[in-house]
Amino acid sequence: MTSPAQPAPPRPTSRDVARAAGVSQATVSLVLGDKWRGRVSEATADRVREAARGLGYRPNLAARNLRLGRTRTALLVVPALTNEFFARVYTGAAAVAAEHGFGVVLYPSPDGTGPARDPFASARAALDGVIASSMAADALGALHGADLPLVMLDSDPSAPGPAARVNLDVADGMRQVTEHLLDLGHRRFVHLASAVGTWTFAVRADAVHEALRGMPGTAVRTVPAALDVRAGREAAERALSLPGPRPTAIICDDDILAAGACKAARRLGLRVPDDLSVTGFDDLALATAVEPELTTVQLPAEQVGERGMSALLAVLEGGTAETGSLPVRLVVRGSSAPPPTGQDS
Repeated sequence: MTSPAQPAPPRPTSRDVARAAGVSQATVSLVLGDKWRGRVSEATADRVREAARGLGYRPNLAARNLRLGRTRTALLVVPALTNEFFARVYTGAAAVAAEHGFGVVLYPSPDGTGPARDPFASARAALDGVIASSMAADALGALHGADLPLVMLDSDPSAPGPAARVNLDVADGMRQVTEHLLDLGHRRFVHLASAVGTWTFAVRADAVHEALRGMPGTAVRTVPAALDVRAGREAAERALSLPGPRPTAIICDDDILAAGACKAARRLGLRVPDDLSVTGFDDLALATAVEPELTTVQLPAEQVGERGMSALLAVLEGGTAETGSLPVRLVVRGSSAPPPTGQDS
């Protein structure tokens, strides 16, 4: 004979947490809603969180949302789901969001940077705010009229519009690459540039030319290409096959184009880096999958997502978002070396 099922124990409430921590329910609400700073001591906040963990308490977010008039949901608009960089941005944003009881909806712009339809019947009713890459800016037209707080990632700091921005110091990254190659002795360059017309790629192009300006004996040819391996290979092949002294280094706007440049070198019978140095930008997994591994610029993608979500939360709370560009770092690997003997001038 089976025993009757035992009723589930009652779920702990905020009153239970308050009693266990020796504080008021209002204090519990402040701490678990992450609004305690400046109102209660850090020791009290720690005591409340410890009591909540010990009791297995989970706040009723549905009820809280009704009280606040919020959905506790942010939209992250990116150019594509297939790009590892944006996947890592999402990871960072989602981690910070989860700490504050928020969710993040990932919304890829169709065809990379093309316009998109409204993902919701009413964006304002479904979202609290939007975080968007400048490469997917055209997709934001679908949210026109929603009047939602907007945080832009990797975008022109002089352009009006967003409530906050999170930028990478991409100009410094390209300066680091160019100076690395100059120090190795290179003087003839190809800049394999992204054909996507956004602020971040314009800044990279300007930084290359600025770093070479005034350097005696240097020459650079900019060649645009779509952001895929095949387009990068074809553009690099054309640049390397032109009449005159052959370039000894190719500076690429990202790792995908750099992989295409390495393929072009092999097809033309050139060795990387013995005959031709190739550099990338982003430090994707692809950078260490090719042989030789790419010299590239490492971008803190997860930190971009973290900073973007933190900025949106600050705006929603009426605060001030953190400013300043995130630093980037040159990672030197096997795809760069001094130019061939007699080919450096």
